[in-house]
Amino acid sequence: MSKPGVLSLFGGYGIEMEYMVVDRETLCVLPVADEILRAVAGDYVAETEQGALAWSNELVLHVIELKTNGPASTLEALPQAFAADVTRIDSLLGAMGGRLMPSAMHPWMNPHRETRLWPHEDNAIYRAYDRIFGCQGHGWSNLQSTHINLPFADDQEFARLHAAIRLLLPIVPALAASSPVADARRTGFMDTRLEAYRGNAGRIPSITGRVIPENAAGREDYERRILAPMYADIAPYDPAGVLQHEWLNSRGAIARFDRHAIEIRLLDIQECPLADLAIAAAIVAVLQALVAERWCGLAEQQAHDTEALETLLLEIIRRGDLGSIHDPDYLGKLGFSGACATAGELWQHLLESVRPSPLAPGALWRAPLVLILEQGCLARRIVKALNQGQPAFRARLADVYRALCDCLAASRLFRG
Repeated sequence: MSKPGVLSLFGGYGIEMEYMVVDRETLCVLPVADEILRAVAGDYVAETEQGALAWSNELVLHVIELKTNGPASTLEALPQAFAADVTRIDSLLGAMGGRLMPSAMHPWMNPHRETRLWPHEDNAIYRAYDRIFGCQGHGWSNLQSTHINLPFADDQEFARLHAAIRLLLPIVPALAASSPVADARRTGFMDTRLEAYRGNAGRIPSITGRVIPENAAGREDYERRILAPMYADIAPYDPAGVLQHEWLNSRGAIARFDRHAIEIRLLDIQECPLADLAIAAAIVAVLQALVAERWCGLAEQQAHDTEALETLLLEIIRRGDLGSIHDPDYLGKLGFSGACATAGELWQHLLESVRPSPLAPGALWRAPLVLILEQGCLARRIVKALNQGQPAFRARLADVYRALCDCLAASRLFRG
């Protein structure tokens, strides 16, 4: 029996979005997130409630996080709420010479020179991370994401939700990748953020694992397989236990038993909240079908090999929506009858198969999802834009990312 006040599967949605703060003229990172929070809260606080959303810091001073102030009952009202708060923050930043920038990595930030960690409330956590891992690197200080928190009421619901998320995770970057550039160059990855992220805790490999979480049948199994080894491995570096909490887990989806939710962390942030929330709606729609065992049963989902899922994830990190899937067993578990497909083709099949479809005429999510399916993930559209126009790459880079900032400010999709 679930506890009073605990939501059941898909009974609510927690969304978190991280944005870079940059100089309005140069677009270089601007470390003033603490001043934004002080402007609305009256002090240097780690978090402040601002109506439907809360604003908070996220490790470094050039990033601010917006998140639902508790679970939202639906996703449909959230694009307007997030867009309104983006406008408020941009207005505050105007007086500081700044603005917000979307996408998952700053295209030319030098993290070893420009990183400034949050120095105020709760900074003991960040000091511990910095001491153990060193946070002056892309894998820590230059990666912005969107998180989706989905609830479960009990062990049975946890097992069903976790199995579904685990199976879907490898193809999430096909929709969400937005980081093809770092250090002022094209990296060769559609999702450079995830490529950096998966190695950011390399000193203690059990923290990130294979990014795809191991199968777990319930809380006790999860704690034994995932949390206990991680806590044991970090203990010599963290004798005070500052980091020995569920959020230390850096897999692509983590169990938050403290709030009866699973947090999906694989999504690069997009050019505007409507795009982020359309991708969230697409993921939720497919997860609902998987939890309902539309295409395969729970045992089949749980049995899929973690290493095979990781191999697929690495392909999608590199190639995004054009990543190749040559695994008939995996495709079959998602209702695709062919022996091979691109990740984009698989998403087209999935979104046309679920009911109600987020691609249906008149659906709020249709326009951003059609754009992704037809023109590629945001990373691909950024690369296409960089290949056009003036030959000076650094100047073109500034033009494209200024256009992305304009898309965020105007709640507009980026078409490259």
